[in-house]
Amino acid sequence: MTKDQKAKRRGKDKDMMKKKKETITKKLFRLLFHRLVFAGVALLVQVVILLVLLLRFEDYFVYFYGISVAVSLAVVLYIINNRSNPAYKIAWIIPVLVAPVFGGILYLLFGGNRLSRREKQRLAEMEENFSGIPLIAASCQEELRALSPDALNQSEYIRRVAGGPPYQNTQTEYLPLGEVKFRRLLEELEKAEHFIFLEYFIIQEGKMWNPILEILERKAKAGLDVRVMYDDIGCMLTLPAHYKRTLEAKGIRCCVFNPFVPVLSSRFNNRDHRKICVIDGHTGFTGGINLADEYINAYPKHGHWKDTAILLRGDAVASLTLMFLTLWDFSTGTKEDYRAFLPRVYHPDPVESDGFVQPFTDSPLDDEPVGETVYRNLINKADRFVFITTPYLILSNEMITSLTTAAKSGVDVRIITPHVADKWYVHALTRAYYPILIEAGVRIYEYTPGFIHAKTFTVDDEYGVVGTINLDFRSLYLHFECAAWLYRCSCIKEMREDFLRTLEVSQEVTLADCQKVGAPTRLLQSVLRVFAPLM
Repeated sequence: MTKDQKAKRRGKDKDMMKKKKETITKKLFRLLFHRLVFAGVALLVQVVILLVLLLRFEDYFVYFYGISVAVSLAVVLYIINNRSNPAYKIAWIIPVLVAPVFGGILYLLFGGNRLSRREKQRLAEMEENFSGIPLIAASCQEELRALSPDALNQSEYIRRVAGGPPYQNTQTEYLPLGEVKFRRLLEELEKAEHFIFLEYFIIQEGKMWNPILEILERKAKAGLDVRVMYDDIGCMLTLPAHYKRTLEAKGIRCCVFNPFVPVLSSRFNNRDHRKICVIDGHTGFTGGINLADEYINAYPKHGHWKDTAILLRGDAVASLTLMFLTLWDFSTGTKEDYRAFLPRVYHPDPVESDGFVQPFTDSPLDDEPVGETVYRNLINKADRFVFITTPYLILSNEMITSLTTAAKSGVDVRIITPHVADKWYVHALTRAYYPILIEAGVRIYEYTPGFIHAKTFTVDDEYGVVGTINLDFRSLYLHFECAAWLYRCSCIKEMREDFLRTLEVSQEVTLADCQKVGAPTRLLQSVLRVFAPLM
């Protein structure tokens, strides 16, 4: 190598080192000034202020202690008598009684779902509008009664507590992977002529979101009503601050659900975990798939990412539209004429029926565990099999009873969970529930290629559920969720076949495997189970 070549090589090396330093500096700068850091500092300051106040008024500590104990006792009485799940009560009662000085205050800050009078009024208006709209679907009650009283009972529960009726005149298409949903979503977005509504827990710039955004921007410029709603905490690490302005500059209307404010509050808990897309009122998507690259395996975040969704076309999309618009109105303080967005407005001809489809929503503000009850109804009325996929298996006593009773009664109950964890403590907690289920005859499998994020129930080739609702306390009690209940739809057999294919690459967990777990891990799992409702 000549002197000139060596000099050039040294120059290139210096340039590379300089670029690396600049990259590291930029990353550190972004990290230090990320709003999550500011939020953490703000919350820490509030905790420090509380401690300083305690120390400052230590001469009055006896009085403060007495008041705190009284508050904690009052809180315990309130918890015992409220309508929340017993496991959730225990998870709060323990810390309140163990640390009465702070326990009651912590519950007042983070426990429960308290609404202001104005919010209650707006929520009541939302529900009234939802139930008062003359939905285009004819009543399916008589048809369901003739086919199956059990199906009618399940459907009636959903209609009465979640607002959405069952529909016919709807086609269903099961989407077994994120890549399949992504391809179909792009195809349907391109066909949009009037409006597009997107509501997602997570949106992240990248290979999945960028092509979608390009279509949304183009459609907005063409005069379509394009709206995006995303959860603020869900997108805190995936979108830049003030991303709402970026979308609005492109002509896209945007709503950030429950904006994160760094003030100690129970509002942290109530997140919009739904995934909804509605196109022109007659085409809709829901399921577990967010708009981020791991969901289409653009990069291996936790190995292969297995997720599912469902495409609806026809009358049942009305309920997805109403879900979106009611939460949009609640968040923005606006009022819509919902009838302008119903399926038959832009697709007047009825779609050929493919069974019965009933989209439903689950709100943390109504004291009604809709998602859990729908799941338990399916389990309790199963005759042959119940096939479940879920990323988390953190169960209430009621759900354990339903699963174990079904298995003991001869129903083939199988559950697929991830083998690769996304959160180690949640994964450890999921595995803590294996022994009691396996002992009763429930068969547990872990998806060995990576992480399974799908939330599906398939029962007897008759019923199915595809949606956003995990089998954990946060999903069942604290988040806004949605799903589609299916009866005698053609896609249900496809769901069963996809489940069986997934079993082929999954490893069954035996009771012997559970017994191999060491004492320290068992102790950790025992502690985690006590506080499972708070995770």
